[in-house]
Amino acid sequence: MKIDVSHLTREQAEKRLKELRDIINYHNYRYYVLDSPEITDAEYDRLFQELLAIEERFPDLITPDSPSQKVGAPPLDEFPEVIHSVPMLSLGNAFNDEDLMEFDRRVKRESGLSKIEYETELKMDGLAISIRYENGILVRGATRGDGVRGEDVTPNVKTVRGVPLRLLIDNPPPVIEVRGEVIMYKEDFEKLNNERIQKGEPPFANPRNAAAGSIRQLDSRITAERKLHMIAYGVGEVVGVEFKTQFELLQYLNKIGFRISPEVKVHRDIESVIVEVKRLTAIRDSFPFGADGIVVKVNDIELQKRLGATSHEPRWAIAYKFPAEEAETIVKDIIFSVGRTGAVTPVAIFEPVEIDGSIVSRASLHNEDIAKALDIRVGDHVIVHKAGSVIPEVVRVVKEKRKGDEITFKMPDRCPVCGGPLIREEGFAVTRCPNVRCPAQVKERIIHFVSRDAMDIESIGEKLVDQMVDRGLVTDYGDLYYIPKEKLLTLERMGPVLAEKILRNIEESKSRPLANLIYALGIFNVGKRTAELLAEHFKSLENLMNAKIEDILQIEGIGPVTAKSIVEFFESSGNRMVIDKLIKAGVNTKEVPKEKENVGPLKGLTFVFTGALKEFTRSEAGKIVESLGGSVSDTISKKVDYLVVGEDPGSKLEKAQKLGIKIINEDEFKKMIGYGGK
Repeated sequence: MKIDVSHLTREQAEKRLKELRDIINYHNYRYYVLDSPEITDAEYDRLFQELLAIEERFPDLITPDSPSQKVGAPPLDEFPEVIHSVPMLSLGNAFNDEDLMEFDRRVKRESGLSKIEYETELKMDGLAISIRYENGILVRGATRGDGVRGEDVTPNVKTVRGVPLRLLIDNPPPVIEVRGEVIMYKEDFEKLNNERIQKGEPPFANPRNAAAGSIRQLDSRITAERKLHMIAYGVGEVVGVEFKTQFELLQYLNKIGFRISPEVKVHRDIESVIVEVKRLTAIRDSFPFGADGIVVKVNDIELQKRLGATSHEPRWAIAYKFPAEEAETIVKDIIFSVGRTGAVTPVAIFEPVEIDGSIVSRASLHNEDIAKALDIRVGDHVIVHKAGSVIPEVVRVVKEKRKGDEITFKMPDRCPVCGGPLIREEGFAVTRCPNVRCPAQVKERIIHFVSRDAMDIESIGEKLVDQMVDRGLVTDYGDLYYIPKEKLLTLERMGPVLAEKILRNIEESKSRPLANLIYALGIFNVGKRTAELLAEHFKSLENLMNAKIEDILQIEGIGPVTAKSIVEFFESSGNRMVIDKLIKAGVNTKEVPKEKENVGPLKGLTFVFTGALKEFTRSEAGKIVESLGGSVSDTISKKVDYLVVGEDPGSKLEKAQKLGIKIINEDEFKKMIGYGGK
């Protein structure tokens, strides 16, 4: 459809463009936010084509808030970092009625009030986003990131349906940051996956992954092709407008151009909230989008401010999580994967089954002891559990359905990759392949070396590592610093621009801190925190390489097992050879001095974690301890004050019991740190 605008003068064009933008923005609001269109698609298309035709003739009249700017822009090289003016906090979790009642009791206790009014809304299963408007114009869209720092994805956010480029009010506030979830409807998700399958591309696991992957596209034109929507739920920084209640805030967001949750209600008490929770849980599958729970908020915003927040979550809100979904399937096979340290992990392969919106076809059995405790066999019917983005796990075997021809689990004697003998050291649950040149270990070690917490060579992924190793470009991570551009260009799907970026990223990695390098080396038992302790103590890689076990044991938080692993790693001539490559390439091997004030209620206390925690990852728990002045160790020793035990604890529990170390569970740990959950 071509619209003739050759007759328009510049003055007429400017006037008509303003009219068209207002009309199109209004109909976008009717269609994407209110679900109540007033014109046909054909009429809308004609208006839009007229807009494009005028802007094509008068390109200097294009404005940032024009509807034409939602079609996408050329690719970006990277996403700039954004510091959120108001942190994007997590939410504490509730899993049952008692958790909600406890939340209510806590709010009443901290507020001194006997009656609290609450607001509830669906918790969308999408990607959290913050969109900043200045004088009504969209100036920036950023991902949540770690809550303090996010990624600037403005060009992509502009393409999202239901995100106005200009707020739909005459007197917008000077500043307002609208926060919400970018989601993909189930129907659109299925269409997208069908298209990807037809093109030979891997399908997305679930709508949330599809939405997140679409927002983080470097080419916003790709984002624009995917049908994304935004559901607004709150605000960050606001200047020039105030709200009395959460419900009023949401109505305001709806008025200025945003879609809000279709299930927003105000409740006189927590008992009413519980009734609503049961109602929404019963109909959760009927929503056209993914929802993984219900958010409960204190409705009075002045009371919200009085209650405040911890460093992780507001004290005035909690997320009730829908019950985790489980499904029954059949074990087709049990295979064994080899990790970067040689750890051999049994993995159950299932008949594919859909759980909580994604297709599950495998789950780690972790180690020999856990697999044998489950008594899992090939051919067994099993119950698989998965909640949201949590890794699926086998919770039990349906033994009553056995027919007698199931194959009993047995740990192999030899490595499934290199064929070498496997070992399991006394006191350890892990079976390992000791062959450092095992091809599986070579690839996994390189993947670990380039990972974000290690040397952070972002442009090198698993597929590229597979090619590099298979074609002989690298035999270890030290070779990464010597790859010529012409060799890179021989790899599949490799062009000059990508090759230059890879080489640039490799060069940039040379300046990473010493702790990153130590962690990147892949020393058995050395995690991020231990690497930091080693860097702080020894100041250089050379000092660490020459250290004896007794030197390492002087560091609080490092025990004899880890110290032995470190010394043995550097005694290996093969490892020394790889490290020489890194040194000759100019990789930083020295610690930059820094002042660190260790104060807080946990000052002087050392914690170790074992088993899976429900509320947060071990890394998150460790950061909380450190923020409160404590320290975290990867190993058990007499210097440890507390062992925090989660589900399926390992051998650390037995060692702690022998040494008389105080053992606490997750709930006790949460009380120590004054933390109520995510």
